[in-house]
Amino acid sequence: MKAAELFDLTGRVALVTGASSGLGARFATVLAENGAAVALVARRAERIQDLKKKIEAAGGKAVAIEADVLDRAAMTRAFDTVERALGTVTILVNNAGVAHADRAVELSEEKWRRVLSTNLDAVFYWAQEGAKRMLAAGKKGAIVNIASVLGFGVSKGVIAYTTAKAGVVQITKALGLELAFKGVRVNAIAPGWFVTEINRDYLESEEGKKLTRDIPVGRFGRDGDLDGALLLLVSDAGAYMAGATIVVDGGQMVALRG
Repeated sequence: MKAAELFDLTGRVALVTGASSGLGARFATVLAENGAAVALVARRAERIQDLKKKIEAAGGKAVAIEADVLDRAAMTRAFDTVERALGTVTILVNNAGVAHADRAVELSEEKWRRVLSTNLDAVFYWAQEGAKRMLAAGKKGAIVNIASVLGFGVSKGVIAYTTAKAGVVQITKALGLELAFKGVRVNAIAPGWFVTEINRDYLESEEGKKLTRDIPVGRFGRDGDLDGALLLLVSDAGAYMAGATIVVDGGQMVALRG
């Protein structure tokens, strides 16, 4: 089979959370470019509407759905809306997340709960809902959770974030174990340092640039560096993968472990 056929997503319906910017917008665009109809889910309605127009202008098919991933009722409405407009979601990308920069003794309960709820709880609930609907419709599918290299190690000032991402890795293993034999493959991607709206000011500062010294390829991640991992996990190319987490960090973890 040729690569173009192996990675072809024609006829599939994808839903991407946190699709209004950064990695989420890129994921949605790549899925559409490879044949999937895409549901764009995020809180910033104007941004996902703009992305919807860009995808459609390029010949793709998309719907934009304003929703907060923490709102369970909005989650149900989002899946219902996609089913009416495009059909059953068979590719789910759990990308929505928030970051923080607080030392442990200064972290408020409110912020701890917000980070854990968004980066961990919502991942499970959306994966659970997506899997239920795939199974009910008798369709095979793929769920990709976005973890982080901080799910395997820690840095100062991100205790809630790293705890949540470690949980995402474990959720991925558990769901992969339970759902693979039913035809729903659950895997994850753990990116290293990627420049996004959330961290751009820091990573582009003199202090932030020093982090590249710990990355063997010598740079931060950029647009396109996660495309291959994403397409592998959602397409037939990854048909024998379940419960796995692919690390895409320019070799950073290898360098740190030695």
